[in-house]
Amino acid sequence: MCLSLLTFTLNPEVTSKIGLIDYGMGNLHSVQKAFERLKQAVKIINLPSDINDVGALVLPGVGSFDPAMQELKKTNFIPFIKSWVNEGKPLLGICLGLQLFFESSEEGNEPGLGLLKGHVRKLPIEQSERIPHMGWAPLKEVKGCPLLENSQKTNWVYFVHSYSAIPSEKEDLAATASFGESSVTAIVWQGNIGACQFHPEKSSKTGHDILQRWVNWLKTTNKI
Repeated sequence: MCLSLLTFTLNPEVTSKIGLIDYGMGNLHSVQKAFERLKQAVKIINLPSDINDVGALVLPGVGSFDPAMQELKKTNFIPFIKSWVNEGKPLLGICLGLQLFFESSEEGNEPGLGLLKGHVRKLPIEQSERIPHMGWAPLKEVKGCPLLENSQKTNWVYFVHSYSAIPSEKEDLAATASFGESSVTAIVWQGNIGACQFHPEKSSKTGHDILQRWVNWLKTTNKI
């Protein structure tokens, strides 16, 4: 289970919005409101042809892996997203969105987007933890990325998920969070794409700051 966001640019001179992909599997309202609190313009993207005035995309997602991939297939977003990423353009995934970045999931049979190497597995049963993993947990930074502040401060974020991504490339892992005696992938980052397993839009000031850092990075790198 998870959520995600996506963005795209055609002409850097006229793009200013962040595109929020609507494929029927995301809580668009709360994500949209989170960006509006940052005073950042957003646009709902219902079809790939809607991206004429956006510079970055967010792929939000709530629910299960197979239905999400099937909906992306129906709306022709799969080749669009792959082309977008191959062109080096920024994409942010949230919750299920992060899981869709990977090659496959134990939650279903559909292939994932394959933007990152690795697979999604069911959370291990822990005597001290319930599944789904629901609630607040502290982030543990693994490597620096535009979403993180590179400080010793402990930042708590809000999770709701039963599956966790296992990146094959260790350098794609940016942050983890504890789950019982083990840990789960919390943030991944590679090139111009990144994703959060947790919900930044529901993670109070920490989530607000994470989204603000992403917006700041987009602006300082002239993506929007």
